Amino acid sequence: MTDTSPFNLAGKIAIVTGASRGIGAEIARLLAAQGAHTVVSSRKQADCEKVVDEIVAAGGSAEAIACHIGELAQIEALFAQVEEQHGRLNILINNAATNPYFGPIADTEPSVFQKTVDVNIRGYFYMSAYGSKLMAKRGGGSIVNVASVNGVVPGFQQGIYSITKAAVISMTKAFAVECAESGVRCNALLPGLTDTKFASVLVNTPAILKQALAHVPMRRVAQPSEMAGAALYLASDAASYTTGAVLNVDGGYLSV
Repeated sequence: MTDTSPFNLAGKIAIVTGASRGIGAEIARLLAAQGAHTVVSSRKQADCEKVVDEIVAAGGSAEAIACHIGELAQIEALFAQVEEQHGRLNILINNAATNPYFGPIADTEPSVFQKTVDVNIRGYFYMSAYGSKLMAKRGGGSIVNVASVNGVVPGFQQGIYSITKAAVISMTKAFAVECAESGVRCNALLPGLTDTKFASVLVNTPAILKQALAHVPMRRVAQPSEMAGAALYLASDAASYTTGAVLNVDGGYLSV
């Protein structure tokens, strides 16, 4: 029987950045499980290949293409390879990000500032620019930008990271408006505190964790897999009339 579910991604090509672990890896696994051929991308090829092996072992289709989104030449090479091999792109999940500094905002070193901006703003921007143009060639597609609740309420001593995530939310809306006529949707996913290596300083420091959970109505940390379903919705035809949206997956944090 034909799968007519709006979540069915059979025949679609997807790119997931930062997909070697955490939220990105969980999203890549779920997209592949729903039938998409998933390009697993992150800085290190070997780490990407481990996730690909898991996807293939589970019956999915995937390939690994390393890309550091802080490097424009690598972004260009990623899309050139995808277009050459597949001729199209249907889904782009911008998840790769960096947060190299935890401390007083006024003490942010210029090198740290630049690195964070290069990856979290410039990287997302040019991934979306190349992605939207490739999607438009075949009638459209879906871009999902993984931002953060910190883009709405700045995280304490996470100043520059929070600033870049606020920019991602604004960027999402700008691409949504300008790309709608070409059939390209662009939405943002805002995870709350999630148990990843990326957030390990927060999750593994009892005093900080206790303070953070006091502001989360569900009183717990999310698991990376809990972000994947929201990404699937935004990427799929189930969200065919959804663009420029900001979806909070935060245990109620932004509702307090």
